[in-house]
Amino acid sequence: MFNKILIANRGEIAIRVMRAAKEAGIKTVAVYSDADKRALFVRYADEAYNIGPGPASQSYLNMEKILEVALESGAEAVHPGYGFLAENFNFAELLEKNGIEFIGPPPSAMRLLGSKIDSKRTMRAHGVPVIPGVIDPISDVEKALDIAHEIGYPVMLKASAGGGGIGIRVVRNEKELPSALDTIQRLAKSAFGDDTVFIEKFLENPRHIEFQVIGDKKGHVIHVRERECSVQRRHQKLIEETPSPVMTEELRERMGEAAVTAAKAAGYYNAGTVEFMYSGGEFYFLEVNTRLQVEHPITEQITGVDLVQEQFRVAAGEELSYDQEDIVG
Repeated sequence: MFNKILIANRGEIAIRVMRAAKEAGIKTVAVYSDADKRALFVRYADEAYNIGPGPASQSYLNMEKILEVALESGAEAVHPGYGFLAENFNFAELLEKNGIEFIGPPPSAMRLLGSKIDSKRTMRAHGVPVIPGVIDPISDVEKALDIAHEIGYPVMLKASAGGGGIGIRVVRNEKELPSALDTIQRLAKSAFGDDTVFIEKFLENPRHIEFQVIGDKKGHVIHVRERECSVQRRHQKLIEETPSPVMTEELRERMGEAAVTAAKAAGYYNAGTVEFMYSGGEFYFLEVNTRLQVEHPITEQITGVDLVQEQFRVAAGEELSYDQEDIVG
């Protein structure tokens, strides 16, 4: 196990990780901007280093500065929390090149799963059900019209590099499609630097169910049951609940197995969340969040699994503390 870790984040998630570290006997290093110098998480850490001005671009997103502090402080690993650099494979690679462990998934898995097109191709190849549609990039309006006609309206245009509900447009008829395609391409280019767009069937009133997964570097992957986040506004989650109101043991077994298959297909280890859409008795792969999520405490509450403690174990090269049959709730 590690002797000292750095938490490359602020606020509540920084304290959450520090608490787990203290319980495990691991010393903690905080990094903070000028705006946070009196914040609770700074005082809670064993050591704290200023990394720049208040704007995140000059502090919490400054990879080189955070690496500098990690090396100076003697931290053996970095936990990114969620947000900021949590899903940045360049940051994970930078740490790796400098002999510091990233407490998260491997950069290769982050890169693969960061592309909705590449991830769907991978899932389809490994038998994980995906939403009907065409996952090849679409740029030509005529081709888009042909595909939409074949799939049947309504369809959804999605930016491959999108996230957080950004880069999504529902199209209900062929008259709407040309302008919608142009809008999504321009938005995707400005927001993500990538105007790749694909088309899939739009599911009316589906349930959004996600499975917490965690795996170790030896290939052992389990799911830690589900959370439902169907109550949303503009594709932003408002309420998370567990267990899902529609879940049965048979459905949980099928979806959980698909979530584990998805993680293994991507070469994934550490904590992550596999998201599915559930409609008409069938479920479909949506995406993988390659980080610990904000809502992870409700999973911990019903299962008794400390996900952050397991993250430490995995990053340090140890095996998971649990087998699948150990997970109850």
